[in-house]
Amino acid sequence: MPPPQRPTRLTGQDHGHAIRAEGLTKRFGDKKALAGVDLEASAGTVLGVLGPNGAGKTTTVRILSTLLRPDSGRAWMAGRDVLKDPEGVRENLGLSGQYAAVDEKLTGRENLYLVARLYGMRRSTARRRAAELLARFRLEDAADKPSGTFSGGMRRRLDLAGALVARPAVVVLDEPTTGLDPRGRADTWVSIQELVAAGTTVLLTTQYLEEADQLADSIVVIDQGKVIARGSAAQLKARVGGERLTLTVGNSQAYTRTYEVLDALGPHRPELDTRTGRFTVATERGAQTLEHALSCLRLAGIAVQEVELAPPTLDDAFLALTGQPATGPQGPPEEHEYPPAGSPPDASAETPAEQTVQLLATGRRP
Repeated sequence: MPPPQRPTRLTGQDHGHAIRAEGLTKRFGDKKALAGVDLEASAGTVLGVLGPNGAGKTTTVRILSTLLRPDSGRAWMAGRDVLKDPEGVRENLGLSGQYAAVDEKLTGRENLYLVARLYGMRRSTARRRAAELLARFRLEDAADKPSGTFSGGMRRRLDLAGALVARPAVVVLDEPTTGLDPRGRADTWVSIQELVAAGTTVLLTTQYLEEADQLADSIVVIDQGKVIARGSAAQLKARVGGERLTLTVGNSQAYTRTYEVLDALGPHRPELDTRTGRFTVATERGAQTLEHALSCLRLAGIAVQEVELAPPTLDDAFLALTGQPATGPQGPPEEHEYPPAGSPPDASAETPAEQTVQLLATGRRP
């Protein structure tokens, strides 16, 4: 496998950051999608952007990717001004959206060759670059098969390879593992880790908090168009404090009494997942609370099937910060962020393919 090449050197007003945004705002009619978003990431790191549906994640990504102009604020990607030098940003940026933007009728090799030609590479250079990326992402065995026959993980790896054709300094991954099975998700994680090891900077939005916990060097949490928290995963979890006592009760008729026992431990209210019979309550007294809870439940004649005492997770931090769980019934992602019909062309690319073509349209012809 050929060694990954290091990305383009940052230039311009990067101030030591590969990604930087200051005071980004955006409205769609009477909807305020962004209300002053600030974020930054150093070169060769992963910046995770978290938030519930409709929080402003996709709007932020589209602005940083030059697909949408903010109402106010400034941003730089790979040292290039997003507003003043959008073409320079595109030349140094790779974008992989929520859905793999590959042509299912083309082979893996043809997909990458097409992207390389759209970037203006000569035929021989495009063929060579496609071969390098197929090897790097372990797709050589399927290189000449239609991509429509690929598994979800293979399609995602091909899409990620397409985002790297021009050796960008910064790669934007908008929910890259949505819809993938655990194997496909693990493969994508490995690919992202290899990118960063080679010096690429990654902006990652995700609904999977375990993903951010594993991959992100720093995290910003966006809610209602504002950054409400920032820091490493460990720092965000530390803000929650204490530990989490989790126990499972098999008898649904004992739920009420179990809740009363755990609630009496104070000062935190327990939570119950009625589908599994799992109770969770925060505690600052750790093992002492565990022993006391089990003793009280035993005296009440309630059988506990499973019990665990663990530090807070990123899910706990997310819930504490936003008041919403990280996952749940999913509607159209950030539906309100898209402008109404009749908006200027740069305000909304309707499909992943259109976004890709718009991003690659740097003014150069193959």
